[in-house]
Amino acid sequence: MGERTAEHVRRRAGAMLRPPPQLTVSEWADQHRVLSTRASSEPGPWRTARTPYLKDILDALSAVHPARRVVFMKGAQVGASEGGNCWLGYIMHHVPAPVLAVQPTVELAKRFSRQRIDPLLQETPALRERVAPARSRDAGNTMLSKEFPGGILVLTGANSAVGLRSMTARFLFLDEVDAYPGDVEGEGDPIALAEARARTFGWRRKAFLVSTPTIAGRSRIEREYQASDQRRFFVPCPHCAAMQWLRFERLIWEKGVPTSVAYHCEICDQPIGEHHKTAMLAGGEWRATAQSQDPFTVGFHISALYSPVGWLSWEQIARDWEGAQGKPEDLKTFRNTVLGETWQERGEAPDWERLVERREDFVLGVVPASALVLTAGVDVQDDRIECDVWGWSGGFTSWLIDHIVIPGSPRERGPWEELAKLLARDWPRTSGGAMRIAKVCVDTGGRDTASVYGHLRHLRDPRIAPTKGVDGWNRAQPVQGPTLVDALVNGQKLRRGLKLWTVSVSTWKADLYRRLWLGRGETEDFPSGWVHLPRGIEIEWVKQLVAEQLRTAKDKRGFTRQEWAKLRERNEALDCAVLARAALWLLGADRYGDRYWQRLQTEIADAPVFGPVAIETATAAATEPSSAPTAPRPNDQSMRPRSWLGQRGGWLR
Repeated sequence: MGERTAEHVRRRAGAMLRPPPQLTVSEWADQHRVLSTRASSEPGPWRTARTPYLKDILDALSAVHPARRVVFMKGAQVGASEGGNCWLGYIMHHVPAPVLAVQPTVELAKRFSRQRIDPLLQETPALRERVAPARSRDAGNTMLSKEFPGGILVLTGANSAVGLRSMTARFLFLDEVDAYPGDVEGEGDPIALAEARARTFGWRRKAFLVSTPTIAGRSRIEREYQASDQRRFFVPCPHCAAMQWLRFERLIWEKGVPTSVAYHCEICDQPIGEHHKTAMLAGGEWRATAQSQDPFTVGFHISALYSPVGWLSWEQIARDWEGAQGKPEDLKTFRNTVLGETWQERGEAPDWERLVERREDFVLGVVPASALVLTAGVDVQDDRIECDVWGWSGGFTSWLIDHIVIPGSPRERGPWEELAKLLARDWPRTSGGAMRIAKVCVDTGGRDTASVYGHLRHLRDPRIAPTKGVDGWNRAQPVQGPTLVDALVNGQKLRRGLKLWTVSVSTWKADLYRRLWLGRGETEDFPSGWVHLPRGIEIEWVKQLVAEQLRTAKDKRGFTRQEWAKLRERNEALDCAVLARAALWLLGADRYGDRYWQRLQTEIADAPVFGPVAIETATAAATEPSSAPTAPRPNDQSMRPRSWLGQRGGWLR
């Protein structure tokens, strides 16, 4: 009896000391991963065979694979997010170690925890027993921290320098890296900060960088992919068996009939129906198309053309392409999210002569009937303040309403009092009624920002948004803040006395240039997003509007980047246009979309009518040349500064 007991003990001890089987991530996922109804359209056991192109990517993330950096540049609807979750589950169950998962912001990290990590832990039995439920304070399971035997998963945002340097991690999951800020709280690139956390693990460390790309020359994921071996997924033609990677140019259909879509083989040119895709994916393989700069870095690229049958179809891709024609923003989204490719901004400056020729016959100082809201951009110079007022409608169609120059040093109170009078003006509409500026962004850059802060604080107008421009690209959050800064009020420094917004000027300059490049073709109607310029605006102002051009340069590390360079010295009109667009963003036009413009249309319809005599008088006054705003009449109640948040929003008089 004793011998049998001893033998049993030896076997149990041997089983406990024996290392676990060396599974790859794809093998672990097929054995253990269960997809939740909360996070997947196809709940149930994970099947790598459903997305065969993910197998090599997942296996490159395995502990036994020599790769230290895995780069995945991809389109939408290819299963990348769930693939990354499989890797996290593999670590927690099979290779326990500290893990740092980075989302673009802390808020997105919290959402990722609720929508992805919690279902992963709850629906996968192998993980459910390793992470305690978040029921008590000492459970080790919080929103941004998941403890498990032998390791911990910490989630943070790329906008948090503290979160990026808070721990040492063997594994890094860097998700949607193109949405990361360029510089996190003045401490440098967030990817570099995160990867510094893994250096002590030497050859055992591993980082997974994944993202849909954004702008050529600024895309992090494109830069990392180009430094890798640039693998493409080659699939066989069902007709001639030739191996090829899928290109959008080979997806052909009859114009206006997306149902006729088929992929044409680049060798035999035979049409391939989507029902062949499942067999093509099963027979596919990854092939390197370049020599990696780092032998321990592998890169993968795939588009939504590979999306499995039942997900994003070729027919829908054809419909999306046709729907995006004539809409630069939609074309950019299509290229980024469907093709998984970067968007090349058209950064060359439009000819100012062409813009002068296309000026239109509407009166400077009067709001066209189609404009639904007014914003303004204010540029502060050493001897003057320049203000441009823009009107906006749906699709971000815009009109230059007025250009005003307020002489005087911005260090003095006088120019700011004139700006206050300008913001108190009512702007007549050609169809009746009047409007007031709803939001104004003021550039505080210059030699004496503290004094400018003090004057803006003294105005106490909630419509004013003090701003600081940064030469960066941020599509997700082109205006960030506010942050509290010190202000100089009556010679005394007021700590944290003013709210300051940060504007990614490169984003808005590219937005303006895309709209300036729009063409009308044979149609009589103006395309959505058209920039309307009045006949009365000076040629010098038009030159200033296109005073910069986007150029490609290399940074100190040798990576290419795009930057805006001046073509001529004065660019105040461009700066004011950028600020006026940022003001519209602050009003919520980008966030709320069509609902925003529909609400404004309703407000216009219900507004009181501004008398025709007043319109005629205002029109006549607007045609007279003036370099300063019209002074208010004594005891004129309509000219008193007041909040735009009053009845009907206050911007519509």
